[in-house]
Amino acid sequence: MSQRLPTATDGLRIGAGAGFAGDRMEPAVELVNHAQLDALVFELLAERTIALAQRRKRSGSGPGYDERLPARVGSVLAAALTHGTTIITNGGAADPTAAGAALAALAHELGHGECGVAAVTGDDVLAAIDPARYVVQETGEPLSNYADRLVSANVYLGIAPLLDALTQGANLIVTGRTADAALFLAPLVHRFGWAMGDWARLAAGTVVGHLLECAGQLTGGYFADGGRKVVPGLARLGFPYAEVAADGSAVVTKVPSSGGRVDRQTCIEQLLYEVEDPSRYLTPDVVADMTSVELRAVGPDRVAVRGAMDLPAPATLKASVGIDDGFLASGAISYAGPGCVARAELAAAIIRERWAQLYMRDPAMLHVTYIGQNSSTPWLPLPVAVAAEPPEVRLRVAIQSLERQVAVDLAHEVEALYTNGPAGGGGVETSVKSTIGMLSILVERDLVRPRVVLF
Repeated sequence: MSQRLPTATDGLRIGAGAGFAGDRMEPAVELVNHAQLDALVFELLAERTIALAQRRKRSGSGPGYDERLPARVGSVLAAALTHGTTIITNGGAADPTAAGAALAALAHELGHGECGVAAVTGDDVLAAIDPARYVVQETGEPLSNYADRLVSANVYLGIAPLLDALTQGANLIVTGRTADAALFLAPLVHRFGWAMGDWARLAAGTVVGHLLECAGQLTGGYFADGGRKVVPGLARLGFPYAEVAADGSAVVTKVPSSGGRVDRQTCIEQLLYEVEDPSRYLTPDVVADMTSVELRAVGPDRVAVRGAMDLPAPATLKASVGIDDGFLASGAISYAGPGCVARAELAAAIIRERWAQLYMRDPAMLHVTYIGQNSSTPWLPLPVAVAAEPPEVRLRVAIQSLERQVAVDLAHEVEALYTNGPAGGGGVETSVKSTIGMLSILVERDLVRPRVVLF
């Protein structure tokens, strides 16, 4: 395998090819062809993605890795190899080894046998943890309360195994659960030779990774807000990349011909995204203090980033634990025209009454919303002279239960509104699906044994 990221003192260009498993593919193709990248990251794992993948793997209904990963990598592989761009992704989900094998086979199939593929394992600690020893961070209760419902437990790995894979010359690295920012930090540490205890540079690189990890959010996708916050070219939104210097300072930008915008506003919003305490952004590799970060426009769609402060890495590692959370049922029906709100309210009253009298269950179990009236915020009606009521409303009733039959019963009750009143209901949709809940625990570092598998 050829060495793609040799230690050097010049800068490094790293791009975000995806911000979640369902992201668009063409922006990554645009980046790898036009941004002269040294590395491209596909960040594909939301909090519950691994638990869902683990369930899929166990049931035999699909692979334990992201099902679109081969297509995503295949769309950029030839150009990446041509331009010397290393690809890193956490799309291995619950089975990075199988993902690595699949990607190695894909590379050979496409005529790229020279592509060195590596899989990083070791994040799965389900078999290693004793639920009685760990406390659920969200509630303070012992994890043993959920012992019979555990589906997965995955530690957020840091950069160490990624550095191992890079040192061994991998062009394409696939992992399971790894801290999002670490996917971007590892190529920086490898290129510039930063020490694992160089907290200042690790913090700077972590901030860069955090800015990039959600892809189109930084270029305005999540920033856009109708006429108040205008983002040009959203239908062809480009994804961001960073030009990073050896001291950790960077400029974030996008391909000039792509849609979107990169400025202080979009960067500030993304900097604070999913951050509980900006002064203590915890990762496996460093604790970054973002309160001192300086963002400065240095040209059209170009923002300079520098100034993160640092603290040593935390003593423990976070693990996301997936639990069987029973079943979610939802049913919806629309009412339109005069009196639509009253009819929707009557329909909800009918379901509540039958839930209590026929099923002997508490109506408080039901979650009732009126889409178009109060589904996201309480409805504050304007004076009648201005607007009497919405022209249509959609009643949605939902329930979460550990018993499947309870969920099925609700779906049937909503469907029965079709002909049993009130009048004028239509467009009924119901669903019953199993659900995964997510909890967090802190585990000892010595519990984790990362490993690199080469193909």
